[in-house]
Amino acid sequence: MKKQITHILLALTLLLNLNALADEASVANNNTNMLVYIQPVEYSNPISLWHPYRDYWFYQGPVVERLAMPRLTQLYGAVSLCESNQSANTLVWLQPRMFYNPQVQLFYSEVTANVYTGIGKLVGTYVGEFKQHGFLNIKPDYWIEKSYARAIDEMVAKMQADSALQTLINTPQASGTNATPCSMVTLLPTPRIRAMSF
Repeated sequence: MKKQITHILLALTLLLNLNALADEASVANNNTNMLVYIQPVEYSNPISLWHPYRDYWFYQGPVVERLAMPRLTQLYGAVSLCESNQSANTLVWLQPRMFYNPQVQLFYSEVTANVYTGIGKLVGTYVGEFKQHGFLNIKPDYWIEKSYARAIDEMVAKMQADSALQTLINTPQASGTNATPCSMVTLLPTPRIRAMSF
């Protein structure tokens, strides 16, 4: 009988702890100013950079996430990646592209940010581009990251130069009033249809 009571008390304690963690997660979710969405295909389908002697395959999603998230967090505070039904006042859909020209040894990177209000209205599209001289057969990860970092810097500079976007981001919104869940991002309007890669 004592063991059963102990087990019941342990189960109740565990349930209370789980509820407390869920409450903390929802509070953290409500404090998010900006959510960043990168298509799952960028994590599951690698792209190929072509060279006459060696092709190089890599996933764009992890590279762009690793470079863009700290930069956006530094400028806009509470920024997190989209997960299921999270919502925020601003939603940013990042679309990376990379191409390598082996004849001139240039990496062409492009990162497009489609920024939406919390209710799904397209605020603007900001494109960062950069050409990085580098070698596909010598430390390709280094050149890819360097090229994407500069493209993200240009994209962020264009976002900061847009006064309408800055006003939207810096204006506090009532909790939940202008919130579009992340699961809706692929249904939001885009300025143009984009193919998988170049």
